[in-house]
Amino acid sequence: MALDLLPPSMLKALDLLPDAKTPVTLFTRHSIREVVTGQGLAGYDLQLTNQGRDLAQAWGEYLIENTDRVIEHCISSPIQRCVDTAALMIEGADAKSVAVNTHHIEIIEQGLLVEPGSFVLDIKQAGPYFKKQGALGFINSFVNNALPGMKHPINGVVDVLELIYNTHPSNHSGLSLAVSHDTILAAILAVISGKHGITREEWPKMMEGLFVWFEGDIFLESKLKWIWRGQLNELNIADFQPQT
Repeated sequence: MALDLLPPSMLKALDLLPDAKTPVTLFTRHSIREVVTGQGLAGYDLQLTNQGRDLAQAWGEYLIENTDRVIEHCISSPIQRCVDTAALMIEGADAKSVAVNTHHIEIIEQGLLVEPGSFVLDIKQAGPYFKKQGALGFINSFVNNALPGMKHPINGVVDVLELIYNTHPSNHSGLSLAVSHDTILAAILAVISGKHGITREEWPKMMEGLFVWFEGDIFLESKLKWIWRGQLNELNIADFQPQT
């Protein structure tokens, strides 16, 4: 069964979701891709495996069948494995949904969902550190604001959270999808959790994500809630101040 490859905590998270009238975004890493050796960025040309394609479709179907929601919005990194993940999840959702799921996948071109683009100000300064430190080391250095050419970690994370907030307005219900990469999720999880680093065990797996939603009509005055690995957490955006 394709869902056997889904991180188990994703199924458990469904029990912690708010009522179906509350708009929720599944901010997820793409599905299972081809394997690459090395510790740096996976190439942009790596595609989903057949197992990965089956998993994305099965997960989309299961979500709709078990949450009483439809997929109202979808944003994605422009990298093909992310776009394919989104499309396959929507295809799976269509198999179970009575209402119409969106078939529009908005490609976010400004870098906010591309690794590590959402956090970079000057790739010429930051790039050599990624190659030297690898993904884990680079993200942990970023979280500690220890790299040149990068946004302050809070600013970088707030930019992505505001994108998600604006993608799914509070006067809508249903489910939104945001498909991105492990580095983006890892950094966001570390920063919103108040951690100074993330371990290999905490690193997001393929097709693993967090469910996020907001309470409040103004982003900077809202409360962020998220479910990650079976735990419900919350944070006031006002207490999470961007840095100058």
